[in-house]
This record gives sequence, C-alpha cells and structure tokens, in this order.
Amino acid sequence: MLPPLLHRVWVRLVEHLDGPLLLITALIMATGLATVYSATYDASNRLLAQTVNMAVGFCAMWLVAQLPPQKLMGFGVPLYVLGVILLICVFFFGVKVNGARRWLSLGFTRIQPSEVLKIAVPLMLAWYFHKHEAVLRFRHYLFACLLLLIPFALIAKQPDLGTAILVGAAGFYVIFLAGLPWQVIIGLFATAAAAAPFVWTMLHDYQRKRILTLIDPTSDPLGAGYHIIQSTIAIGSGGTFGKGWLEGTQTHLEFIPERHTDFIFAVFSEERGLLGNSILVLLYFLLVARGLMIAANASTLFARVMAGSVTLSLFTYVFVNMGMVSGILPVVGVPLPFMSYGGTALVTLSIGIGILMSIQTHRMLVRK
Repeated sequence: MLPPLLHRVWVRLVEHLDGPLLLITALIMATGLATVYSATYDASNRLLAQTVNMAVGFCAMWLVAQLPPQKLMGFGVPLYVLGVILLICVFFFGVKVNGARRWLSLGFTRIQPSEVLKIAVPLMLAWYFHKHEAVLRFRHYLFACLLLLIPFALIAKQPDLGTAILVGAAGFYVIFLAGLPWQVIIGLFATAAAAAPFVWTMLHDYQRKRILTLIDPTSDPLGAGYHIIQSTIAIGSGGTFGKGWLEGTQTHLEFIPERHTDFIFAVFSEERGLLGNSILVLLYFLLVARGLMIAANASTLFARVMAGSVTLSLFTYVFVNMGMVSGILPVVGVPLPFMSYGGTALVTLSIGIGILMSIQTHRMLVRK
C-alpha cells in the first residue's frame, strides 16, 4: 500500500491515461528501441537520442491526455492558421536540403512546419464540422475540402509527397467520418482517376522514377530500385523465425538504406522473421482497434471524427511504410510509427495517442 500522499500523486498521474493504449504503445516503442540499437550499433549516440525522443513523446502524450476534448477543440483554428503561415514562410525563406525546401531555420535549430499540420488539419476540420453539426450542407463539405487543399498543396510543392499524403489522409478521414455522401466520394475518386495523366506530368522526375521502379526494380538496381531490392532481400532472408537480434547480415553489412529510419521494418523482418512480423502487425492491429473503439463510443461529433482520424492516420502510416519496404508501394518518406528513429514524427504520433486518451478518459469521467 502506498502512503496516502503518494497514492494521490499516482492517481493524478494516471487518471487520464488509457491502460490498453499505453501498454500497446510502450511495447511497440520498446521493440523499436531494440531495433534501432541493432540498426545503429556502431553509433550508440543514436540509441541515447531515441531514448530521449521517446521520453519527450511520453511527456507530450501525458500532457495532451490531461486536456478535455473541449479545450483540444480550441487549438484547431490557431494551430491551423499558424501552420499555414509557417508553410508560406517555408515557401519563401525555407532551407533547401537534398533538393527539397521543407525546413525553417531559427538560428539555433530547424523546424519542419508540415509536422504541425498533421495534427492541426484534423483538429481544424473536426472543430469546423462540430460547429456546423446542426446545419451541415454540401457547401460545408466543399469548404472543408478547401481547408484541406491549402496545406496539402503547400506541402506537396516543397516537395514532400509523403507528408502531403499523410496530411491529406488525416483531413479526408475527418470529412468522411463527418458524413460525406458516398456519391461525392465516388465522384472524387472518378475525378482523381481522370486527372491522373495531368498529375503525372506535374510530378518531379525522381517521383515518377520511384513509381516506374515499383513495377520493375531491376530496371535500375543500383539507383532508384536499390532501396526496394535490398529491403525485400532482407525481409525474405529472415525466414520464419529470423536470424536473431544483432545477427542481420543485410543490416550490419549496410546493404539496407535508411535502415534506422524509413526502412527499419526491413531490419526487424530480417532479425525476427515472419513470426516477429506477425506479432508486430498484431500490436498495430490492437492499437488501431482500440482507437476505433474509442471513436465509436465518443459522445460528441468532434471527439468521434477526431479519434477516427487519428486512428486511421496511424493505420495509414503503418500500411504505407510496410507497403513501400515490402515493394508493393512506391518509396515515400513515411516512418513506421513508434519504431523508426527520429523525434519529430514520434512526438506527433504520441500527441495523437494523447488525443485518443483524452477523448476516452474524459468521457469515462463524465459518465461517473
């Protein structure tokens, strides 16, 4: 038994945390940390940096979980406006790295404003639909599409197709869950299909090459096809049970590119095999299932569409990353949630989990 004071502190710390979400996220993070260590065993500073990233992620998750959904809703408009202004600043004053203008320099550090929009766009759209819930008409959905198109276009222009897809998906999920008619959805897909040839001409050369390489990676085995070829070799060589932790030859002989970031799933697959992959997919499935359960039980339109968007966005991260590493989707810069090395995406995802916890725990408190 804890002393009364410590007991009260403990209760205060955990009262807005959802046990299943916390446990599943912690298990995936622990798996990710072990895999990052294997992928960067010759650079131990990255293990320490990722541990710090995870600690910051947990703090962000806890802080967001303390806020009731009504307060979260209030951040929608200012975050969206700030994010769009920062994206415009990137367009004019951004730092160019590897041919892409995605960063703003603050002197002592650089920031990537597009990450803000991954949370700001669904928050803004969820607030908008909640505000007009009683009088939703077709024009509201059109205006919501415009609100989504502005940051999507600015991010795609950088160019950063991976982040643009994630922001676009997060916003679309909100619009869809808010009751977008099926006729409109079918019309949008038909329009997108008709516009595909025009979009193809607007893609950068490296983006078109990635799509063509997907069809036949061996057409450029040492160039655009190298990533897919080496990652699929690693996945296949893992077999049923894997080669064992720290025993991956594709990893430690440095054949896998970006092995600690976007292609960490190839490292994990080589070392853990089909069995390890099945367990990891099961953990992601449980995380998504818990998120959808929270969305289904939400008491307001804002909470329902926001929880649904966060959860389906998480699914999109997993599907796109595993798809590109396995060679069934083009290579885009999308990390594997809570596994890939890096702080910005991890904190963004942790904030998303915090939003789910806020929606679930504050609903339970109201019921009590």
